[in-house]
Amino acid sequence: MLGGFTANNPGTDFGERMLNTVASQSLRHLFSECESIDVTIRCNPSSKLLQGSIDSFQMKGRGLVIRRDFYVDEMSFETDAVSIDFGSVLGGNIRLRQPTQAVAQVVLTEAGINRAFTAELVKKRLQKLDTPELMQFSGGEPVSFEAVTVQLLPNDRLTIDAKVELPNGSVPISLSTTLGVEKRRRILFQDPQFEAAEIPAHLQGLSEILTAQFAEILNNMVDLDRFDLDGVMLRINRLETQGDRLIFSGYAQIERFPKGN
Repeated sequence: MLGGFTANNPGTDFGERMLNTVASQSLRHLFSECESIDVTIRCNPSSKLLQGSIDSFQMKGRGLVIRRDFYVDEMSFETDAVSIDFGSVLGGNIRLRQPTQAVAQVVLTEAGINRAFTAELVKKRLQKLDTPELMQFSGGEPVSFEAVTVQLLPNDRLTIDAKVELPNGSVPISLSTTLGVEKRRRILFQDPQFEAAEIPAHLQGLSEILTAQFAEILNNMVDLDRFDLDGVMLRINRLETQGDRLIFSGYAQIERFPKGN
């Protein structure tokens, strides 16, 4: 088989196709669900592949689900030169000789973000909260934030509506905020503003206080390290809203590929 890789271009092209296939199968193991993953390997001359030298590696995925609940509309990354153990490819896996970085982009939809707020990993950080700041309004009982709804706005802004469950009933809350990034891994909800228009007048005072508490909780909740993929660490340089999409641009630190079998 190895002779076929070096004898002529069709052989080396077969080697690239095999690497594409193995890489695609390996990357699918990162996700609970996957609509499509396309991998492009660039290697010129292609005979360098036998030494494990790749000029660039590109992945584009669509309809990806992380940890069963976190929907990603699109994810892509592209590396510069990568060094791999070509023998591992023959065994159906890819083993990096050293970690590599890639330019990365992640696209979330408004619907996907709202779906994430129904995930157990998120709900457990918003329900049965027992901080003194919240329990002073509930007679000492734990407080929960329910029915969270996000709407993306231009200029990296969004609105968030929710309900606070108290022993004597629920209180609607609403805020608008600008998205930001801290230390390339935490999403910040900056300059939160209470939105009183849809709040009944007799509840606005309490709702404004609870909205401020909710904004503080959000700022301590969205940390990319809690969503790391197996062997791939994502970092954000910038984000922007475009219609009903939230686009993150940054890089991926790739320590290893998941096993394809």
